[in-house]
Amino acid sequence: MISTIHRLLTLSTAMLVASTAIAAAEPSADLIAAAKKEGTLTTIALPHNWCGYGDLIAAFKAKYGIDVNELNPDAGSGDEVEAIRANKGNTGPQAPDVIDVGLSFGPTAKKEGLLQPYKVSTWDSIPDSAKDADGFWYGDYYGVLSFVTNKDVVKNPPKDWADLQKSDYANTVSLAGDPRTSNQAVQAVYAAGLAAGEKDATKIGAAGLDYFAKLNKAGNFVPVIGKSASLAQGATPIVVAWDYNGLAWRDSLNGNPPIDVTVPASGVIAGVYVQAISAFAPHPNAAKLWMEFLYSDEGQIGWLKGYCHPIRFNDLAKNKKVPQELLDKLPPAAAYEKAVFPTLDEQAAGKTAITTKWDSVVGSNVK
Repeated sequence: MISTIHRLLTLSTAMLVASTAIAAAEPSADLIAAAKKEGTLTTIALPHNWCGYGDLIAAFKAKYGIDVNELNPDAGSGDEVEAIRANKGNTGPQAPDVIDVGLSFGPTAKKEGLLQPYKVSTWDSIPDSAKDADGFWYGDYYGVLSFVTNKDVVKNPPKDWADLQKSDYANTVSLAGDPRTSNQAVQAVYAAGLAAGEKDATKIGAAGLDYFAKLNKAGNFVPVIGKSASLAQGATPIVVAWDYNGLAWRDSLNGNPPIDVTVPASGVIAGVYVQAISAFAPHPNAAKLWMEFLYSDEGQIGWLKGYCHPIRFNDLAKNKKVPQELLDKLPPAAAYEKAVFPTLDEQAAGKTAITTKWDSVVGSNVK
């Protein structure tokens, strides 16, 4: 497999530079020089207020003196892939060099021949379950499902899924979406099933439905989509949501009311985004240098400042690379060690079980 990758990487001078960088602990001088010669990196769909990207882009420009051409910051994953597809023969400013997309878009773009392989220097510290073995795409950051609690209403925030079934939490628990249509809500139901001890994805989905059926029957489940406003008003005092959403809500509410964000002790499900380089990148070396920057300790911590857990978080935490003042703003690092990254097949199987049977098993119209 490795020899195959290296044959691919020697197809051009640009890729030859990349193969040197793979083995190096840091970007090679040759890669940096080649990237500076290109002079520009073209990104797409990177709003400055998402995952700390504003500061990351500024730091990259300052560090290497390379211009960053930012396309359509508000685009979605599908738009990013389409931009590669539509600009196959275009080396102008509308052709993206790199993309940051939802997990499912990595394998499909690879299958279509829209990506090129590249393994960053820190490749080994990226979990195998969150990267393509051949280096065509790789996880960049993730969130985990957490319990976001209004402490004015709920004095003792729940610590695990089993807690939510207690009478203490009557009429308090909501999802951050409709589990028949929202991925965030589907993954929350899946997480509850995982906490029940099931291993097969379909059975996990069924166990999650059974859990919420019991929660609903007990009167603990609130059939209202939980958001920052409903959390603050007390209409949904506990919202099961991605941690980065909960942490952002906490900061925006600024103590009024006080918000607690807890990663459950079991059933920790992670939702991951992935990075990739266009097979037709006009600036291939700048793209590879950007990847080296993002997957360096500096880049990973930059994402964490935006409350998106970098894919190398466990490695950084273990080696005490995360600043204490940043850790103090987050749930304990140990809580993320149990994070499970469902495969695309597992996600599909769990989603089918949950979305098609929510009405018949749980019978709660979330809206």
